[in-house]
Amino acid sequence: MSIRVQALTKVYGTQKAVDGISFSAEPGVLGFLGPNGAGKSTTMKILTGFIPQTSGEASVCGFDVVSQSLDVRRRIGYLPESNPLYTDMYVKESLGFIAGIHQLHEPEKRIAEVIEQTGLGPEQHKKIGQLSKGYRQRVGLAQAILHNPDVLILDEPTSGLDPNQLIGIRQLIQELGKTKTIILSTHIMQEVEAVCSKVIIINKGKIVADDTLAGLRAKNNNDTLEQIFISLTAN
Repeated sequence: MSIRVQALTKVYGTQKAVDGISFSAEPGVLGFLGPNGAGKSTTMKILTGFIPQTSGEASVCGFDVVSQSLDVRRRIGYLPESNPLYTDMYVKESLGFIAGIHQLHEPEKRIAEVIEQTGLGPEQHKKIGQLSKGYRQRVGLAQAILHNPDVLILDEPTSGLDPNQLIGIRQLIQELGKTKTIILSTHIMQEVEAVCSKVIIINKGKIVADDTLAGLRAKNNNDTLEQIFISLTAN
């Protein structure tokens, strides 16, 4: 089991941002859906070791996110929604910097592979600050996959991409999902239907659906994912 979450809870003051959720994820693409403020980003930050949970357990590739945090971080790639980048760095330079952090063997070779994978070739000699939002998103994704992690956590990875770029990134996510465990958070239902094999819907800190796409539709009169999402999260 690549990701295992058991009775996970996160409390801020008097508010339970995440309320006793349990789920697991294996290789493939898991769509992690919910309205704004439902607890998605909080869950992802706990899994990546950015913040500690209040109670419950979470593990990545068999390593506990609190007591074995460094082992978790070595095996995880994270693209946060805010996508923080060093805008004064050149694209290739920034990937070299990340490669140094991960102490990659043959960094030049790996950087070249990832630039090709993410379609950054034409922009690799530009400063990140000169790039469009779509290309900045690609740089964030390139940094997340550079060390070839077993698990990828992607928070709104296609934000700001035009339709042509969307297709390329979706294909990349599908390809990566053949060998990696990917948690994909997005508000774009077509994206989930295009790339995800399993879906979790979270609302007000609790999981309200955890099933395959086919299973979810079968339980909900073969409604569209959008209709199912609205019916489960409207109140």
